[in-house]
Order: sequence, then structure tokens, then C-alpha cells
Amino acid sequence: MIPSTNLLEARGGNPGAEAVHSFEDVAKADFGIKATLASAAAWSPNPKNPPLFLDLPTQNEKVRADVVAKWSSNAPLAMLDQYLSNLRLLRAIAFDAGAQDTGIAATVKTLDESLNQYGLPHTFEIYEGNHINHVADRVETSVVPFFASALSARPR
Repeated sequence: MIPSTNLLEARGGNPGAEAVHSFEDVAKADFGIKATLASAAAWSPNPKNPPLFLDLPTQNEKVRADVVAKWSSNAPLAMLDQYLSNLRLLRAIAFDAGAQDTGIAATVKTLDESLNQYGLPHTFEIYEGNHINHVADRVETSVVPFFASALSARPR
């Protein structure tokens, strides 16, 4: 079954990314397109596809099932069972999402529930905001303190 464009967009894809053909185009792109390009660089790199060396989940405005499958297999919820034993070795796990970033907020709520079912300790928070409007504040008030604590020399 080939995913619909709405499903693709829910997974971070943006069909408008096909219009990007150079690094200059990347610089001019909006956040959604840049997010799609970053996802493609991480989840569907292609060293034989210059100049960006990635495969997009659409081609000629049609969803590419092979690329969407790669993206889906890299989703944290899809990988949870496979990497559970490695997750148990981590000193700390934390994640958050903005309440107005509905797609991601729903996904991380499901991740929280799954980790709870496995009894895997973690920190989870939904904050007021969207995907980008509180980044500096979140880094200062949540991310840096989390890493300061998690990376301290204290034994587990």
C-alpha cells in the first residue's frame, strides 16, 4: 500500500522539497522543506544522488513507497522493541513536545506510554508551544539541566 500525501506529511515529508536543487535553494526554503531535507539526509541518504545526496519521499509529486518505508522504519516507535535492551543501558532518557505540535505531541505521548509499559525510566513533558517557538527557552530550562544531571559523575 502506498501512503497518501497526508500520511507522508504526517511523517515529516513535504512534497515542496522537490523544488530544491541546490544549497542556495536550501537556504531560501521554509522550515517545513528544510525539515524534510534533514529527514531525508538522515533516513534516506543516497551518495549517488548529487548535489544533496539524498532521496526524497516524493518524486514527480508521487509518493515513493521505498523511501517512505525507510523513513517509517527509522521512527522511534518502530524501533523501540528492536532496541529495548540498548535503551535499558542508557543513564537517562528525556523527550518533550509542544502541545500545538499535534503530530509530534501525539507520537511522543505514545512513546511515553510504550516506555511506561516496558518499565523503562524516562522523563516526558508536553509544554505550551509549537515545534520551534520555545527552542532557546527549552534548551536553557530543560535540555542543559537534563544533560548536566545525566552526564554527571554520579553512579547510576
